[in-house]
Amino acid sequence: MQINIDHYLDITSDVCPITFVKAKLLLEKMCAGEVAEVRLCEGEPLENVPQSITDEGHQVLSLEPDQEQAGVYVLVLQKS
Repeated sequence: MQINIDHYLDITSDVCPITFVKAKLLLEKMCAGEVAEVRLCEGEPLENVPQSITDEGHQVLSLEPDQEQAGVYVLVLQKS
């Protein structure tokens, strides 16, 4: 299944809690049903951002390691 990405956000150079703040600001700009790809690092961002997104009522479509950059993950989310 092909997912169309409407927004991109790279928070690999940020640390918590700024990582979720930036993700939340992106979600506020998005319309319901739009999809975003968020690149984040392992550790606290990987543990906190996906959980915070679901806690806010949005959907995590996928979360997978980046094939080209070690320690980086690609989170695909959809705004509810």
